[in-house]
Amino acid sequence: MIKFLKSLFNLPSDICIDLGTANTLVFVRGKGIVVNEPSVVATKILRGGDYEILAVGNDAKKMVGRTPCNIRATYPMRDGVIADYKMAEEMIKSFIRKANKNILFSSRVIICVPYGATAVDRKAIHDSAMSAGARKAVLIDEPLAASIGANLPVESAKGSMIVDIGGGTTEIGIISLGNIAAAKSHNVGGYKMDEAIKEYVSRNFSIKIGDSTAEDIKQNIGVAFISSETEIRERVIRGFDIHEGGPKEITINSKHVMESLMPLLTSIGDAINSMFDMREVTYDLCGDIARDGLVLSGGGALLRGLDEFLADYTRLDVKVSENPLLSVISGLGKIVEDEKHFSMIMDASA
Repeated sequence: MIKFLKSLFNLPSDICIDLGTANTLVFVRGKGIVVNEPSVVATKILRGGDYEILAVGNDAKKMVGRTPCNIRATYPMRDGVIADYKMAEEMIKSFIRKANKNILFSSRVIICVPYGATAVDRKAIHDSAMSAGARKAVLIDEPLAASIGANLPVESAKGSMIVDIGGGTTEIGIISLGNIAAAKSHNVGGYKMDEAIKEYVSRNFSIKIGDSTAEDIKQNIGVAFISSETEIRERVIRGFDIHEGGPKEITINSKHVMESLMPLLTSIGDAINSMFDMREVTYDLCGDIARDGLVLSGGGALLRGLDEFLADYTRLDVKVSENPLLSVISGLGKIVEDEKHFSMIMDASA
């Protein structure tokens, strides 16, 4: 009877949003992940300073770096928090419509936020969700959601460590008894890696490349650690010749990419090591991490050899979660699908 009434009146389901700097994922209770698209909004600038939304997500990403002067492709998120309030609201509205087509009533929306988000940042995310039509907005810290999604024993009395490397930030957390014992946001993520590659190519090869080319290099030939078994890959790339002007083609390889990324990778390793200087990390928690190591999640975890690099740098056992790109949204999904089990988390976040 309840299922019949839901279908008859089109009652809303909880909507979970991993509002990332690079990608936004949306989970609807009972349906699973229904949206996984870039966090991009394309607008046409009209007279008088007004604008018209042309595309959001995948369609908008195709326009990045290729738009005429009257069309702008915007990333509303920066370092995991809202940088452009209006565009973020439009993006959230669009993704909610895609996720919850034909719903007549507003839904409860659960959104992940970086641990280091300020009260102002959290209010902006909360207000954007409410303006987009949410009945209620609940914010959950990203390290906690990522830990649940990575299947760590978060409710155990022992400590578990998660390192979630997203587009804007690296979220590092130690979880115990269903709560965050200690955590920090480190402002290094996939976008800074792309910028480092662009700067390296400009400095060493005298050509300018775009964001999409840098991301392609990172994903296809990037590496963080080279051993005797590592495959050194090459890539032909094209960009603008700084000295001669006009197009230019060069070939780079995995060693070049590792060299460009090394300062950022060591900063992530330093951020992990500095966690154990925090007073919240007791000797017992430290011992748990020494025994069990840490788990990597987020898109950055897909960089080849990153687990080996961090294992060598931190002297900890490092594993990559089963599906690192989906760890955060999967964690949110588990929370709403089994709210009684995770009632402590929802109560604390409400």
